[in-house]
Amino acid sequence: MLNFGRSRNQPRTVRATTMGGLDYPDPKRKGNFVGKVFLAAVLTTLCIIMIKRTPSLNSSSPFAIHEPGVTHVLVTGGAGFIGSHATLRLLSDNHRVTIVDNLSRGNLGAVKVLQGLFPEPGRLQFIYADLGDKKSVEKIFLENKFDAVMHFAAVAYVGESTMDPLKYYHNITSNTLLVLEAMAKHDVKTLIYSSTCATYGEPEKMPITEETQQVPINPYGKAKKMAEDIILDFSKTSDMAIMILRYFNVIGSDPNGNLGEAPRPELREQGRISGACFDAARGIIPGLKVRGTDYKTADGTCIRDYIDVTDLVDAHVKALEKAQPAKVGIYNVGTGKGSSVKQFVEACKKATGVDIKVEFLPRRPGDYAEVYSDPRKIKRELDWSAKYTDLQQSLRIAWRWQKSHRDGYGVSNELR
Repeated sequence: MLNFGRSRNQPRTVRATTMGGLDYPDPKRKGNFVGKVFLAAVLTTLCIIMIKRTPSLNSSSPFAIHEPGVTHVLVTGGAGFIGSHATLRLLSDNHRVTIVDNLSRGNLGAVKVLQGLFPEPGRLQFIYADLGDKKSVEKIFLENKFDAVMHFAAVAYVGESTMDPLKYYHNITSNTLLVLEAMAKHDVKTLIYSSTCATYGEPEKMPITEETQQVPINPYGKAKKMAEDIILDFSKTSDMAIMILRYFNVIGSDPNGNLGEAPRPELREQGRISGACFDAARGIIPGLKVRGTDYKTADGTCIRDYIDVTDLVDAHVKALEKAQPAKVGIYNVGTGKGSSVKQFVEACKKATGVDIKVEFLPRRPGDYAEVYSDPRKIKRELDWSAKYTDLQQSLRIAWRWQKSHRDGYGVSNELR
């Protein structure tokens, strides 16, 4: 790259004669000076011509321009379980997508599947970067023209957050601040923020509405709420269109079998109950560990609202379509009904056809007894409602992918 802004190492020497305390240029050098000015002008013209003829600079990347009729969406965490499914839907809807992921939780294999499904130039690009690196974030926004951001990237395990809280505040709260600053600086108009029901903590009344007081009880929920607070404070002086989606426990997979859930082996212990059920059904682990049987619920186990990933992604797309400048929408994304962990395990046994061995253990720190949503607001304002409300159906779809992908995506996360 040509650097027109670099200064000389030493200042130019100017010879002068002094008369009466005033400096005058030496007339003998006037001709040389004019010649140098002329030469500089010629060289500048040649440089401009060379730049215009350079293919990489002449034909701008489609990701670096705003193209009429095309919505370019930055999907942070797009190599992860939810982010990859969202990317699949956005691409299927003819959007342009840039995935940014540091692959600490995501799968390069999911990105490769998406690239294989949408190989056309200008449809999908993947950027390996950490959103905690301010210079990287600035470079991404400088070199690309985004119309919207779907911000999924986050560590998201309740148990892990209680053991390593600073990791969660850095990864969720600080990183969201950097993304928001970059969006404001580069005039990106729309933010769809991936939040969580964990911001509510353990409310006294069920179901949870968007007006339920947010009193998170673990670092994961606290970090997400802090990020929400930053976004809401920023929105008071911004015309950005903002949607905050607080969703509940995600299960399922792509009905067409392209994508699924494949957590890192070392994180299985912290992961979703669905992943643990499937691992037990496949014999990867000896059995399922259910933590907590003394909660104040009908069968003593936690009650959760399980939302299928396909429905969840649909809610994000509806939010993108309905987002309005200078407006903030906050929505719960759930089915509106709760199922206990024991009920979930029974559904998983039926979906897999395996009599999974279950071990009951003490409670996990940071968990709460009962959480399920009131989805009436999102139905009323975004015309969204969950379609996959049968646990067994969602688990059966996910199980098909799991059975055919025993080693996950079977692709190393090492970039070559």
